[in-house]
Amino acid sequence: MPLRIAAKVDPADRDYFEARILPLLNAPGVHFVGEISEAEKSDFLGGALALLFPISWPEPFGLVMIEAMACGTPVIAFNQGAVPEVIRDGKTGFIVENVEQAVHAVAYLYTIDRAVVRATFERRFSVDVMAEKYEDAYATSFREMTRGACVLQRPKIVS
Repeated sequence: MPLRIAAKVDPADRDYFEARILPLLNAPGVHFVGEISEAEKSDFLGGALALLFPISWPEPFGLVMIEAMACGTPVIAFNQGAVPEVIRDGKTGFIVENVEQAVHAVAYLYTIDRAVVRATFERRFSVDVMAEKYEDAYATSFREMTRGACVLQRPKIVS
């Protein structure tokens, strides 16, 4: 199965990319696309069997996961940061602990209904839903500030 990788390589990471990552991209079936434009994202993500999200740090949100979900594309993601808050294991993708589990999950992508992935995006992450949740968070913070206490909380994500 071909693996297409789209990623931006920041100047600060260029030496590491060239020394450690670039040699790995010569494997058969691996194609490094590089950075893609906003206009290219829908076709790239929507045409994918899945998005692999092998995050290795506590990413606070992971916008690329919801971009894939907006296209109905399931996500296979490492259990880091906000991944468990974004992905519904077995419904919108798979949450895995390592590369071996990610490889194993590919065989079960047929069990994920892409229409459910898209509907979940609409219910939890559409612009209207996210704007409403931010407005609620700001209103709550404002009420707390006017009572003499300032409590800032992340917006709650709808299940």
